[in-house]
Amino acid sequence: MKFNWGTGIAIAIVGFISFIMYFVITMSTDNTYSHDLVTDKYYQQELEYQKQIDAEKNASNLENNIKIRPTKEGLQIQFPEEFSSKEIKGKVFLYRPSNKHLDFEIPISITNTYLLVPEKRLLDGRWNITVSWSYKNTPYLFKQELNL
Repeated sequence: MKFNWGTGIAIAIVGFISFIMYFVITMSTDNTYSHDLVTDKYYQQELEYQKQIDAEKNASNLENNIKIRPTKEGLQIQFPEEFSSKEIKGKVFLYRPSNKHLDFEIPISITNTYLLVPEKRLLDGRWNITVSWSYKNTPYLFKQELNL
């Protein structure tokens, strides 16, 4: 068989197409390349967006808003001191952008004016913290990005 320019170009094209097909099949079937939306219930959350905007506005109008600070025991979420801790209800959602399996939610049940998230549940890296809470039927929403 004689090897000429035409044969070389044909081999190069077949090799390139084979590489692209391998790449497409690997990306489609391998679980490490997950193509999920940010959240599973994206469209339901979109409908609730105006309520979130109103709750964030309520939180921004507070004289003293929530303060989040890392401690040795974990992450301390300090609520405004002028509010009675018995009437604060809601939840804290910790979202890990790099791995959805590390996301978790904690209900707010406090006796002091702070909630402690245990250190053993928090890995180093970026966390998006969302505190959705209400006091005397007024909703509040606090969001913060935190690098541990």
